[in-house]
Amino acid sequence: MSAATRSRTPRTPDRLCVEAVELARAAAEEAAFPGVVGAHVSAVAEGDRVVTHFFESKEPGYRGWRWAVTVARASRAKNVTLDETVLLPGDDALLAPEWVPWSERLRPGDMGPGDLLPTEADDLRLEPGWTGEDAPPPNSVVSAEMAELVEAEDADVTDRLTVPARGSITSVAEELGMRRARVLSRYGLHTAADRWDESFGAKTPMAQAAPASCVSCGFLVAIGGSLGQAFGVCANEFSPADGRLVSLSYGCGGHSEAAVMPAPPRPAPPVLDSMASDEFVLRPAADTGSVPVQDVQPADLDLGHS
Repeated sequence: MSAATRSRTPRTPDRLCVEAVELARAAAEEAAFPGVVGAHVSAVAEGDRVVTHFFESKEPGYRGWRWAVTVARASRAKNVTLDETVLLPGDDALLAPEWVPWSERLRPGDMGPGDLLPTEADDLRLEPGWTGEDAPPPNSVVSAEMAELVEAEDADVTDRLTVPARGSITSVAEELGMRRARVLSRYGLHTAADRWDESFGAKTPMAQAAPASCVSCGFLVAIGGSLGQAFGVCANEFSPADGRLVSLSYGCGGHSEAAVMPAPPRPAPPVLDSMASDEFVLRPAADTGSVPVQDVQPADLDLGHS
């Protein structure tokens, strides 16, 4: 029989180690809380004169776990000794989920007041900004590219610790927001754009049912930089995206031109042809010529009114 065949052959448990059930139980009860060690389940040979006894665990929260007590016996010795005691999961044990690093567990909205979120030095979302540390000394020969830029912009190469002169490379970098230790990389820009487009983009149900897109909405506030070519900020307080960065292809029912209410009609001003009142007599005089003489009724006659 080869060595490989012998290694696959199940070992015969040592008789004295198998019979040391009470010794193993006492060790498990000493390590566990009182009353949580259940019935003896099995005994498995781990090696020559080495056997592990398994006991049920009745401890709350450890369903399917077993107390494992390993005992051993020296060669030609009659006394069985204790090796180790441990709580191990069984085949149907209730296990905790696999551990995940905090950087992968963190989700948007998890941060609270006072929390600090460290950023890794090699974060792919960031890249070094222009801090001036790599600028050549004042008396050194600058690179050809830098010399062309200085000549074209009529700028100066200045030290970042001094106040940047107007028109210098440092002042331009500070104005563009590039005078920081790190700035967004192209990867960081793309991931941010994909994340924002997923929440407020053209494929959302709100945008699909919108009468028009945000690019033509009067409530859209434009932003600068490369992201301004595809995103803006919504300033409509009744929109679900108020104060959010929205894609120009996003839209909602609050579009400024979607349903313009007609202006209320304004009444025409009154037209006056005279600023004085005209007097109309009830019984005109006979000599006025306005009515025939025979039709004039005496003043004391009844006019037919009751």
